[in-house]
This record gives sequence, C-alpha cells and structure tokens, in this order.
Amino acid sequence: MAQRSSRKRRKQRQRTTGSRTVTPAVGGEEAAPRKAMARGYARQRAKDDAARAALVPLAPGERPTAVTVGAVVAALAAVANLVALVVGYDSDARRDTMTTLLGVFLLVPMAIGMWRARYWAVLGMQTLLAITVILSSLALMTAADWRATLLAVALIVGSGTLFWFLVKAMARIQMPTRPGAG
Repeated sequence: MAQRSSRKRRKQRQRTTGSRTVTPAVGGEEAAPRKAMARGYARQRAKDDAARAALVPLAPGERPTAVTVGAVVAALAAVANLVALVVGYDSDARRDTMTTLLGVFLLVPMAIGMWRARYWAVLGMQTLLAITVILSSLALMTAADWRATLLAVALIVGSGTLFWFLVKAMARIQMPTRPGAG
C-alpha cells in the first residue's frame, strides 16, 4: 500500500501543463484524476463532433451501398429459406417448419425496409449479423473438418464486414439534416 501512495505522489509531481505543475484541488488526490477524465471526455466529444460534421445526410431517395447489399442479402436469405422449406430440405419436424417460416416473415419486411433505407430495418439486420457472427464463432470451435471451418470463417468475415459498413450507413439514415444547418 505504501508503494501505491508513493507512486501516486510521484505521478502528481510529474504531471505538468506548460510551466506549472498540476496539483489536486481541495478534494485531495481525487481531483487530479477527475480533471484528467474531464479532459479525456472533452477530447472524445471533439472527435465525435468532427465525425458528425463529416457525415453527409442522405438525399431524398438515396440509399447507401451497404444498405443495398444488406437488403439483397436479406431477400436472398428469405428466398433460400422458403425454397429449402418447399423442397423439404431438413424439415422433418413441425418445429423446424415454424422456425423457417418465422425467419422468412422476419427477413421479408427487413429486406423491404432496408430497400427503403429505414433505420429500424438496418438495426434489425445488424442484430441478425451480430448473432450470426457469435454463432459462427461458436461453430468454429467445434468444426469437424476443413469445410465446416471454411464455412464458419466465411460467415464470420462476411457478416462482420457487412455489420461494420452498416454502422456509418445507420448514422447517415438517422441524420435528418446537417448539424448546425437548421
């Protein structure tokens, strides 16, 4: 414990801004970390403001490329699930049929909403992509052969990449007008 307090005192002596030493306020040793934390928050707020200023709002009828790709992926997944259900691929139980139909009924409105660049649809797609990354990572741990490993890695990379690009697209969709222009 003695080493810890001497380290704190040494760090306080080393902390300088310009030519003056930063000393804790009346609150004792707690004031210096609070000031440092406040400076860190201020720096992060400045970075956030700069990132928001760099965003360009969507023009009427505009759709970001990542959202278009997400809409196509959702539509293809819905069609693939429906085709698999119709041809009887792995639907030997009633529960599997209901799960597949539920997936189709979730993916179709999501694809339509993403095509129209709706925030809720992009958020729902990101949720599905995050779940896909998590489940694929778990499947990767139990992969039996190289094909299963390759499939899991492809799902992780593809879903993670689309997730990443949808983040900025969501910010643009949510942004009604340019900050400060109103």
